[in-house]
Amino acid sequence: PASSPPPQSKSVMTAIETYVADYADPDQAKTVTDLLNGYALDKFGNSGPLDDDVRSRLCVELGRIPGAFSVVATIGGEPVGLVNCFQGFSTFKCKPLINVHDVFVEPEHRRKGVTQAMMCRVSEVATSRGCCKLTLEVLSNNPNAMASYTKFGFKSYELDPKLGVAQFWEKTL
Repeated sequence: PASSPPPQSKSVMTAIETYVADYADPDQAKTVTDLLNGYALDKFGNSGPLDDDVRSRLCVELGRIPGAFSVVATIGGEPVGLVNCFQGFSTFKCKPLINVHDVFVEPEHRRKGVTQAMMCRVSEVATSRGCCKLTLEVLSNNPNAMASYTKFGFKSYELDPKLGVAQFWEKTL
């Protein structure tokens, strides 16, 4: 007699879908702004909400920046993640690059592959633009993000290991 098939799992993982947001579409612009506000409220973000002025102008201003794009992740049609990116230029390679500026996943959807799915879409956009690499900054006290980025293939930036790891600095204007 034939053996019976193994029991089916009752929990079915919902597919993660991603898209590049259209800043001119009011619904998509609201999604980008709402998700960025979620990031701003996060302890690894700004630890406070976006100013109303920023919320009202964000996607208009992003739409004016050549090469800027945002990737949104959804699960079951609900927005759960955001990556904001900006195109730059590698002088050493003489090719464009993409800087991953903001990465946010709603807390209840972390550790489900959302960041990996969004990074795949970012990589597709970068490849279509002839980019030579992706760059990003990550807080040293955010091991979960560091592990996710490492899993995707990111590593600390260094030209020569003997000269040390590059640091990201800022000067407020």
